[in-house]
Amino acid sequence: MLDNLASDPQSESERLDIAADQAIAACGGDMRSTIRALILANEFLEYELCEMFKAVTNGTRGQLPASRADWFD
Repeated sequence: MLDNLASDPQSESERLDIAADQAIAACGGDMRSTIRALILANEFLEYELCEMFKAVTNGTRGQLPASRADWFD
């Protein structure tokens, strides 16, 4: 998917224009509300990314502790 986007900058520009128009329409045409909503969405994604990095850094790999290994048996 990313290869297709990089190979055609015009379609990428069109895609971004459409996404911007949709965001503005979702906020009733209010540009300030649109910008606020996008900033809030970006902050949420940054928070989620930080939480994921912390989990990976702490060695969380989805494994159960030894005392819980028999939960699914």
